[in-house]
Amino acid sequence: ILPAPGGFHVLLAGSGMVEYSRLTPEVREQLVAVVKQVVPRFMEQLPASVRLNVIYDRSQSIRDSVEDVQWTLIIAAILVVAVIPFGSYLGRQKMVISDLNVGILYTFGIVSLGVYGIVLAGYAANSKYPFLGGIRSSAQLISYEIAMGLSVVAVFLLVGDLNLSKVVEYQSGGFLQWIVFKQPIAFIIFLVAAFAETKRTPFDLPEAEQELAGGYNVEYSSMKFALFFMGEYANMTVASAMMATLFFGGWTLPVAGLDQPAGASQIVAGLLHIGIFLAKTLFIVFMIIWVRWMWPRFRYDQLMDLGWRRFIPLALANIVATAVTLWWQTK
Repeated sequence: ILPAPGGFHVLLAGSGMVEYSRLTPEVREQLVAVVKQVVPRFMEQLPASVRLNVIYDRSQSIRDSVEDVQWTLIIAAILVVAVIPFGSYLGRQKMVISDLNVGILYTFGIVSLGVYGIVLAGYAANSKYPFLGGIRSSAQLISYEIAMGLSVVAVFLLVGDLNLSKVVEYQSGGFLQWIVFKQPIAFIIFLVAAFAETKRTPFDLPEAEQELAGGYNVEYSSMKFALFFMGEYANMTVASAMMATLFFGGWTLPVAGLDQPAGASQIVAGLLHIGIFLAKTLFIVFMIIWVRWMWPRFRYDQLMDLGWRRFIPLALANIVATAVTLWWQTK
């Protein structure tokens, strides 16, 4: 049915365009019956907000997209895995999905996307407590991303390369080659910043039950609620894998020659390297979960003070000390 001057035109199959006034009474009745059946069924398929014509609710489009935003928390964690070497070789295949020369820059670029999901979820809940949780989270994540990024600068000054595979190769040759022994300050800063980035105790202020009744996710239930925590544990696992790569030798273990890449015919050695990496990652995950039952929650002013007035100056001082030491060694 199409509007036309002086009335309507009806497009009938096999008959072309016909004016409504020229239709026979029988055809008109059939057409009305069809419209009465099709239109209500079409309206039933529409969301309630469309049927009620709630055009003044400006945040409706954001709330409808929250489920998609929640997936960014998980997708961001999965994308980071692409540049982490989880083994040496299996046959002739290198055990890293994408061996980028700027792997650490890619990692921090992807990790920084996680804040959007939490902030938008808190805002879209249309409630003050989730909104406060979202604001807390944005300030916390941005603050500790700076400290985390500065902490790894000293590591890459030692290695001389931004490729994570080169970082693992640098740590082969003995336990004392692990960067955790050469850069303990960088490791401590990275570890604490990882707790804050993953919102784990004692840095779980975005989800503080006593203050925010659950934080930014208090208005979400069922699968939407599950997506938030799937993203949190995915980020925790990725942070543990990154710590194992940067500070604990990655897939290497200086025992029985397991700190050297596996040859094309050494399938067992390649599988052992993958197992070593997974064991280190799971141990760090266990430590992160263990800390949850040992430390009380920080106050928010203590959280920001630790990040901005303690860790960032300490990370900068560590970078300067590392650079001076390397310069002195080259003289």
